[in-house]
Amino acid sequence: MVIGYLRVSTGKQHPANQKNEISRFAEERGLEVEKWVTEIVSGKTRESDRRLGRLLKRMHKGDILIVTEISRLSRTLTDIMNIMGKCLEKGINLYTTKEGYSFDDTINSKVLCFAFGLVAEIERNLISMRTKEALAVRKAEGKVLGRKKGSYTKLNILMENRDEIAAMLGQGEQVGKICNHFGVSRDTFARFRKTYIE
Repeated sequence: MVIGYLRVSTGKQHPANQKNEISRFAEERGLEVEKWVTEIVSGKTRESDRRLGRLLKRMHKGDILIVTEISRLSRTLTDIMNIMGKCLEKGINLYTTKEGYSFDDTINSKVLCFAFGLVAEIERNLISMRTKEALAVRKAEGKVLGRKKGSYTKLNILMENRDEIAAMLGQGEQVGKICNHFGVSRDTFARFRKTYIE
């Protein structure tokens, strides 16, 4: 199956240009896009919390996913690497129309994925180093690090909205949407649900 993935960040943007470009790309290669997946979501939102995550789970070996550019998949390099890793693992062919990247089972694709992975690892290490350095400076200045005892936490937000959350779950609302609505992580929500809902 050939799938065109379109993503815009806001409702004011239109995916028509992306769709036209993917259609031209497919036609030039003798492919026909059988399914279109469109979503309005920030590129910083994790793939697992988007339609893209559900799409990748349903795709099979030999399926083709086409996007206009790699940033349509995500705005973070680590998430892009995670998506590409899933595609390689499942045998999904991924193409970008603007950059001309092709991620399939060829040696060139594997080398490109390795390069992306190396850059992602370097990026993670640099972020970690900057964080440690900033914390060391704050500590040297005599500032207390960490959350103050008894401070307002994300768990408090969930506790205050316990009834609403229970109702949302009862109506079959997706956990990802609930987490986004209240601005909490899935881990925090899972701990709250296990302790206070179930």
